[in-house]
Amino acid sequence: MRGRRLRTGLKGWGGVGAMAVVCALALTFALLLPLTQSGADGSTGTSGAGLAYGSQVRAEGGCTTAEMEKAPEKQTLSPSSADGTTIAKIKSREGEKRKLIVGVDQNSYRWGYRDPNSGEDAALEGFDIDLVHRIAQDILGDPNAVQFKAIPTDQRIPAIQDGRVDMVVRTMTINCKRLADVAFSAPYFKTGQQVLAPKSSTITGYDGSLAKQRICTAKGSTANTKLVNDKTAGDLVSSADLKTTVPNQLDCLVRLQLGEVDAVVTDGALAASQAAQDPTVELKGDPFTAEYYGVAMKKDADDLVRRVNQVLVDYREDTANGWQASYDRWLSATLGKDAKTSEPPTPAEYLRKS
Repeated sequence: MRGRRLRTGLKGWGGVGAMAVVCALALTFALLLPLTQSGADGSTGTSGAGLAYGSQVRAEGGCTTAEMEKAPEKQTLSPSSADGTTIAKIKSREGEKRKLIVGVDQNSYRWGYRDPNSGEDAALEGFDIDLVHRIAQDILGDPNAVQFKAIPTDQRIPAIQDGRVDMVVRTMTINCKRLADVAFSAPYFKTGQQVLAPKSSTITGYDGSLAKQRICTAKGSTANTKLVNDKTAGDLVSSADLKTTVPNQLDCLVRLQLGEVDAVVTDGALAASQAAQDPTVELKGDPFTAEYYGVAMKKDADDLVRRVNQVLVDYREDTANGWQASYDRWLSATLGKDAKTSEPPTPAEYLRKS
């Protein structure tokens, strides 16, 4: 059966052969090569019952009260267009270095990726990339004043803390554990963890059908944390094999296509794009968490956090060239034309005070 999976898995976006080359190159160069662009991330025991759309992944760290733990996406600063020391430092860069340095993905289809069919330069494009351009336009007056750096999933926080990037815009979920290490903007997208598996698989979702199944997750991802915690707590069937972890989430799809794992767990928004790349796989069951993507920055970059939050306010309100237009362009084909389930909540509260 695995041989058949390998053969049928050659279908999809450019074919797995081409995609495997892209993945290998991305993995080789992600930590080494700054990528600069000048143009345009219920019950689940043995009963088999799925989990209803549930709560945010809980983790100790940056949430010190029950209120914070219940809604970590609200732990951000109120919007402001004012400059501060962080923004002043960005603006003081001279010549070719006068750019916003942003950690992104380069192999998440429709989020942040290099389309091999787009020409020689294979410019970065996608939903996250559109947002980066909008932030650069607001801060530096030029949407293309960006230096993109490809950051693996497990290097997102270190890249911010080490000062390699000003921010990370890479399908990064806001949660309590990460709030201990970085600051987040208000949410810009809503999603939830889901299971991705071959259409022929007997797996039905995040339930007892994962017994004795090999599951792939990305290191440092909310999916990995969720599964490890659930298995420890007895909320995930004990025979589920979680040993396979990879630096970049897309590597899980390649492992699945090669028959090295039986399922992938990741954000539903990413999984839907991967299913679009390979029509032999599909989402299994409903999302079993509710979580939100945010722009991640240094803990003390208060002025930058406030500025990004102001950009997000304007981005949501811009019906012609803002959030909805970007969704329609990149995500409607995989997530559906109705964006309501993916829309970030309008921030009624910015609960972080300093």
